Amino acid sequence: MRPVIGLIPLFDDEKDSYWMLPGYMKVIEKCMGLPIMLPLTTEKAELDEAYALCDGILFTGGHDVSPSVYNEDKKSTCGATCESRDIMEEYLLKKCIEDNKPLFGICRGIQFLNAALGGTLYQDLPTEYDSQVEHHMSPPYDRAAHKVEVLENTVLSDILGAGIHEVNSYHHQAVKELSPKVEGLAISEDGLIEAIAVKNHRFAIGVQWHPEFSFENNEESVKLVKAFVDECQKGRSNKI
Repeated sequence: MRPVIGLIPLFDDEKDSYWMLPGYMKVIEKCMGLPIMLPLTTEKAELDEAYALCDGILFTGGHDVSPSVYNEDKKSTCGATCESRDIMEEYLLKKCIEDNKPLFGICRGIQFLNAALGGTLYQDLPTEYDSQVEHHMSPPYDRAAHKVEVLENTVLSDILGAGIHEVNSYHHQAVKELSPKVEGLAISEDGLIEAIAVKNHRFAIGVQWHPEFSFENNEESVKLVKAFVDECQKGRSNKI
């Protein structure tokens, strides 16, 4: 049996609809996981049932994280937020940490992990962080936009190897102050934190780049997601 990976749904404000980028599902399928899109709800009983079905949770990209999550006022440069998603993710994140269940965050995912655990975010990089590095690339998104340094002796160096790696990039918010509950795993060439892990957790990693866009021609993107799916598989095997 393949491990079941619960994906946080994306929400379209204009169409009032849930949706999902196929890359999130396809890369999990490629890595021998079974992806399912979760309902967007704040009902704890419903979330508990959905969570129980999953061997791991993928915190996807999407809306900006509400500054209220990290106790700041919203600036005019902050983008659209989704309160129900913030509530849902905070609940699921807490459960994953309590149960030591694998989780993986992409783009908004790394930002939410850091913010919900006591860190802060840049609400808008172009107006708050002086850099010439391209963090909001134009399509196609399956190519390198800038470089990151994966730090030695980290869980990410075990997966990808320490040193310089090229990544794609599509974001206007980013980790500012690290939560005391996480450690930095990778840094961009202009000094931004590009990957984190929750301390003392079997697998709780967030990355700022987008393996769901680049997995078809980037071996490292596959390695990263496969490490997550493999850890979820261990949990499923232990339940059988």
